[in-house]
Amino acid sequence: MKKPGSMKSLEDMGRARLSKNFFLRDFLHSEIADFYRIPNIPDDPDLAIEAGRRLCKELLEPLQATFGRLHIRSGYRSAAVNEFGNKNKLNCSTNASSAADHIWDMRDFDGCMGATACVVVPWMIDTYRDEEDWQKLAWWIHDHLPYASLCFFPRLWAFNIQWHERPKRAIQSYVRPRGTLTKPGMANWQGDHSKFYEGFPPFRN
Repeated sequence: MKKPGSMKSLEDMGRARLSKNFFLRDFLHSEIADFYRIPNIPDDPDLAIEAGRRLCKELLEPLQATFGRLHIRSGYRSAAVNEFGNKNKLNCSTNASSAADHIWDMRDFDGCMGATACVVVPWMIDTYRDEEDWQKLAWWIHDHLPYASLCFFPRLWAFNIQWHERPKRAIQSYVRPRGTLTKPGMANWQGDHSKFYEGFPPFRN
């Protein structure tokens, strides 16, 4: 698929189905792109779609099947949007760091493919109240899904969830307790963590 050169071709590209419940158009919204009028359009639609399908099928669909509808805060960022966000301190990493992350259509330094979305699980914010309760969902994902990385944020317990060809399986947080929850090499990385998420719905895929 070529990069869209018209509104009609962009509309057609947005109809690309990534999984049972998700289409590419669901991930193209960007406040940076909208406010600063920078098109958030993949330069390599085929790569963006391929990476997005893995993200949706392997991570987002099981999350939604288990907890109900997800709220997509952000997903794909074009290289142009991400570069602008980085240069203007709008919470974007460099393009090199965001490749195979929010920039779905750019492989990383090792040539690997990946994709990230920032999501909110409404079931969580309706069910739990303590600031530290984000760890319940983090451990559930760690035990059930083949994520590459997770990073949790304070508002609505939104979190970045990444699919990657070479998953590191590390969890970071800007919510108390801030820092690294787990990563390879830490004593808590392996094993069963079900005691942290007792009462969660049964896993559905």
